[in-house]
Amino acid sequence: MRSVVKLALGLALACFPSVAAADIYMTKDANGDITISQRPKPGSTTTKVIKEHEPSRFGGLAVPPSDHDIGRYTRYDETIREAATLYQIPEQLVRAIIKCESDYDPRAVSGAGAHGLMQLMPDTAERMQVRDIDDPRENIFGGTRLLRILANEFNGDLELTIAAYNAGDGAVMRFGGIPPFAETRDYVVNVTRFYRRYRAQPDPTEASLSHD
Repeated sequence: MRSVVKLALGLALACFPSVAAADIYMTKDANGDITISQRPKPGSTTTKVIKEHEPSRFGGLAVPPSDHDIGRYTRYDETIREAATLYQIPEQLVRAIIKCESDYDPRAVSGAGAHGLMQLMPDTAERMQVRDIDDPRENIFGGTRLLRILANEFNGDLELTIAAYNAGDGAVMRFGGIPPFAETRDYVVNVTRFYRRYRAQPDPTEASLSHD
């Protein structure tokens, strides 16, 4: 049974997810067995659970993390602390998301059009009241606000909150837990690892650079 870690509610490297760019179908056969695939199977009950992302309004050109300045790991300390305090999310979790999403490079853009430190999609940024998706401060506040919403939605369950940040809350609810997508499961493992690393190591630079 999966252990449950709670977030306080009162409060492409392997880590860089490539956002799903294809339709995902859940198929249930006559025996009740469920399979996940990118194509519907004739003669079976098939439900589309993930819809292919629309092309980015920014042209769809990926910009992988490329900032190698070690100072990037502490450059946004004040903003991270402010956002974490405002939305009552552990600062270490915000850092772990940033590490795994963009490696602290605000210029990073995914092929699906997710932007910035916390890799927000334009429509998500708009819902999170982000006016400038490429502004590091606004991006951090928008991503942290999203984490707060997801943490509330999943009763503070750390792993489900992280999974929903990657795959969407709808996918987590449909599957009743972490979706059976390799990318999402790897993402949960990586973010959780960095979250614990940041909690154990007070120096964010050391925690960001250290290896298991």
